[in-house]
Amino acid sequence: MGISRRKFLKVKGAVMALPFLHSVAGADDKKVSPRPHKKLVMVYLPNGIVRRCFFPGEEKSEIPGFVGGFNADKTKDQKRLKQKPGIYDLEWTSTLQPLKEHANDITMITGLDRSFKNGQDVHAQGASCYLTSVSPEQAAEKGWRHPNGRTLDQIIGAHVGNQSVFNTLEISCNGFTQGKESIFFDNISWYGPDKIAPSIREPQKLYDRLFLKDSYRSHVEDVTDLVLADAKTLSGKLAKEDRKTLDEFMTMIREIEVRIEKLQKLISSADIKIPKNEILPRGEYIRLQADLMLLALQMGITDVCTFMLGPERWDATLMYEGVFDKPVQHHNMTHNQKGNGYLNLQKIDIFHMQQYAYLISRMKSIKEMDGTSLLDNSIVTFGAGLGDGATHQYFDLPMILAGKAQQQIKQGRFLKCKSGTLNSNLWLTIANLMGLEIESFSDSNGVISDLWT
Repeated sequence: MGISRRKFLKVKGAVMALPFLHSVAGADDKKVSPRPHKKLVMVYLPNGIVRRCFFPGEEKSEIPGFVGGFNADKTKDQKRLKQKPGIYDLEWTSTLQPLKEHANDITMITGLDRSFKNGQDVHAQGASCYLTSVSPEQAAEKGWRHPNGRTLDQIIGAHVGNQSVFNTLEISCNGFTQGKESIFFDNISWYGPDKIAPSIREPQKLYDRLFLKDSYRSHVEDVTDLVLADAKTLSGKLAKEDRKTLDEFMTMIREIEVRIEKLQKLISSADIKIPKNEILPRGEYIRLQADLMLLALQMGITDVCTFMLGPERWDATLMYEGVFDKPVQHHNMTHNQKGNGYLNLQKIDIFHMQQYAYLISRMKSIKEMDGTSLLDNSIVTFGAGLGDGATHQYFDLPMILAGKAQQQIKQGRFLKCKSGTLNSNLWLTIANLMGLEIESFSDSNGVISDLWT
């Protein structure tokens, strides 16, 4: 009797799926697709970006006068990127430097706009409208409070979710335990109008959701210790290469538990008032959340994830370790860019780019059942709902796309779209690449065909 391709270790309610092991694959695998599932990860960047340091050709241009207010920038026609559409070689601006080692794995996309309607806070709309792209006209026709609709991840998850435990997984790196803003600032995933798909911001809760039945949590002191005996028994049946895979997998689980414990101790020892999670080192926290997400993808728990690097606005004081000596407020800095002020803000952009580079590196190192990497089988987007956070512009959105989607995407390029191309066109293209046979999404008016090989 063969063992199914995803062996589950179970001890007192703890359930842990294993990565694919060739030497224990049996009859069940004849029913399995000959290649891994496609995966989708959508990384969200809060508060826009320092555009002059991100978009090629702008770094030495005149520094704009930063105004910004409740409403969005009204001068997009004067400030819009002027570019000739087409496919070009990648240009490495100062903000993009952390991605240089992944030159053959990414594509930069410019010229994207999103629908916008004044009247709702620009940051709230930037986040909550990011993956819905519902136009003001569509919202009015349906009687919705703009901009909420059903997000791209939920539509794709409903299509591919029968392959995994969860249709989708929503993760946030907003470590605060107490809210500063409404849900519109801290969520990019929606089941439908006003139906939030709540993101998980606490590493322990994310770990529990992936590996444990909640009702048994009080009886489980340390999951890894309990399953090691079962894993050791299984290991005796494995070939050398698969024993190494299993050992690496179990070590990764153990390391994650240690990192969670370390962060929890840091929080409990902090002598400051709630919200106290501001003292969490941002990079360590973000990478821990990312590694938990990668375990979920590797084990087939889900194939579709959203990942917020932080909340919109919030005026949250956060510790960007290795960047500043003390906690700073990201949103506040976006409105203090005059003179050389933008250079300090750019440090946060580069910091976020380093986290994206970490995610790409990890996905390249994780091997799937057919020997390809997790990144080979994935689409990993990195973008924001605002262009320049200082002026609250909703045009010229930053966008980078990694992964080959099983050789469907040719990487290592700079794709300049016609200025004003709707970001919903990119979402429709991604839906098609993920296997959905749909002809439109929200207010889309076409696909970005140049993404295909």
